[in-house]
Amino acid sequence: MKKKWLAGLGMTTMLMGSLLAGCSGSDETNSEGSGGSGGEKVEVTLAGWGGNPSEQKLLKQTIADFEEKFPNIDVKHEVISEQYMDVLKTRLIGGEGPDVFYLDALEAPALIETGVVEPLDEYVTEDFDTEDFEKPMLEAFQVDGKTYGFPKDYSTLALFYNKKMFEETGVEVPKTWDELREVSKALTKDGVYGFGVAPELARLYHIAQASGGEVVKDDKANFASSEVVEALKPIVDQHLEDKTSAQASEVGANWGGEMFGQQKAAMVIEGNWAIPFLEDTFPDVEYGTAELPAINGEKGTMAYTVGYVMNAASEKKEASWKLISYLTGKEGMETWTSKGFALPTRKSVAEKLGYDEDPIRGALVAGAPYATVWQEGTNLPIIMNNFNNQFIAAFLGDRPLDDALKEAQKQANSEIQ
Repeated sequence: MKKKWLAGLGMTTMLMGSLLAGCSGSDETNSEGSGGSGGEKVEVTLAGWGGNPSEQKLLKQTIADFEEKFPNIDVKHEVISEQYMDVLKTRLIGGEGPDVFYLDALEAPALIETGVVEPLDEYVTEDFDTEDFEKPMLEAFQVDGKTYGFPKDYSTLALFYNKKMFEETGVEVPKTWDELREVSKALTKDGVYGFGVAPELARLYHIAQASGGEVVKDDKANFASSEVVEALKPIVDQHLEDKTSAQASEVGANWGGEMFGQQKAAMVIEGNWAIPFLEDTFPDVEYGTAELPAINGEKGTMAYTVGYVMNAASEKKEASWKLISYLTGKEGMETWTSKGFALPTRKSVAEKLGYDEDPIRGALVAGAPYATVWQEGTNLPIIMNNFNNQFIAAFLGDRPLDDALKEAQKQANSEIQ
């Protein structure tokens, strides 16, 4: 997940002229691009980043099922392992972009703005059932009333808690952030922190806005506002004053899931990706999950989603749409998410696979309808970098929170300008 968030930090927004030059005649339908039952075979290129072997196996199976259903379409799957967005943009500029490709919601606004992503509304038929998608995930790929992609999977955040530690301490799973802070005090003992925190904007975004502030306003940084500072102060205070929380690096771990698995934190906030990790690496840890604690009486969580989109310059649009509609349709999505490595963005598929009632994944699915998607305009990567650089200084006590965020906001908006 971290790789996905960091994959495209070098945002490029000057693609328009070069890319549109390759679009002439791309709307014409020919026998090669039909993907129908007759005529020559069509090869559609699908590009994405890599995954673990189990995920790759699932995708391979889903593609094989598609090719069996559409024997006149072959799918060439290309894996871009490093610097995904940079490589993708270079290929698009050079006129060698894939027909269909992964697009992270974080990167979607900037890339869509260049005109290189094909609007999909005219391809959608009634039986595709767009109402079945979790609304926040679908809206992440919609701009000005047009849909540019369909989400293939997602994860929200949930509270992971150590059942044994909770039972031994005699505390209940917190339902509010104030309760989490109090419970953390009781759980912090014997070298164990009550709460493992990730002090970065991608995890704290919905918390930062919980008091009515806006992290991003008019596509510029706004996180130095008093409302945002007020909302984030408890995160810093718990670490510096209560001393009941820590980030993973402070206990020798690489990330929250590892910190939790090593039982150096009784609670962490993580996503679906932590479940297979804990099963494989720390199978003896008994844990549960819950929806994130409410703040100011409101439920909230983050969501991270990736969509399948079509290259606007593709000469095989009909076949490309057939691939996208299968991969994000009920049949293809069920195969892709069947092992639980990713959560299905279609509500019907989540219900069919039992994830909505699953004792571990149920809390993640429950958060989908009210989740805040990790996405906000074209400049969020710049805003994120500057926030993270200064917030960690405040978190570690090197400088006051309001001063740190003022400097970060000034620097971010200078770069944007």
